[in-house]
Amino acid sequence: MSDEDRASGEAADGLTLRPVDPDDAARIRDIYAPFVEGTAVTFASEVPDVEEMREEIQHKREADDYPWYVAETGGDGSGGEDGSVVGYAYGDALRERDAYQWAVETSVYVDPDAQRGGIGSALYERLFETLRAQGYVAAYAALGMPNPESVAFHEATGFDHLGTFPAAGFKLGAWHDVEWYRRPLREAPADPDPPRPVSTVDAAFLGAE
Repeated sequence: MSDEDRASGEAADGLTLRPVDPDDAARIRDIYAPFVEGTAVTFASEVPDVEEMREEIQHKREADDYPWYVAETGGDGSGGEDGSVVGYAYGDALRERDAYQWAVETSVYVDPDAQRGGIGSALYERLFETLRAQGYVAAYAALGMPNPESVAFHEATGFDHLGTFPAAGFKLGAWHDVEWYRRPLREAPADPDPPRPVSTVDAAFLGAE
């Protein structure tokens, strides 16, 4: 992706990457719902309603700690009716203790009908770029099993396997392992400054709702 493309939010093949907006709540819920209802990819057992999703998005934008991007096809990248959100990726706190503040847990979801087209990779590339600029040192991903597609995807995007939490969760009538992965974002400094707000490294996040 060129510097010009990165600045405009344009990705390859007509895909636009932009910050999430509260108005994306219904579409994001629709993408997330089948993973909740039919898989152990997420250990969530209930699909959030649209208002809950809207509040989560708004809170994350206002907190300005971690980026959340959506991938949109068609339209002008403004979230208008002519565009369609087909995937999203975000960062979140790994643990709440201060010493963990340079570690970030990442998640990515792509509409099943739009998978295998490079959307997840484009989202992660943009997400990692912003997290690195903020000052985060490493990204972690927890994958509920069985999930061979996500394992292959994370390994292809630079994650290394750390270990297994066996039978960590019970869902859909079975026990499921969790596989932990780590991707370095930058060298760990001897005396790190706290991570910077998202909006200081990606101007597209200015003017949070």
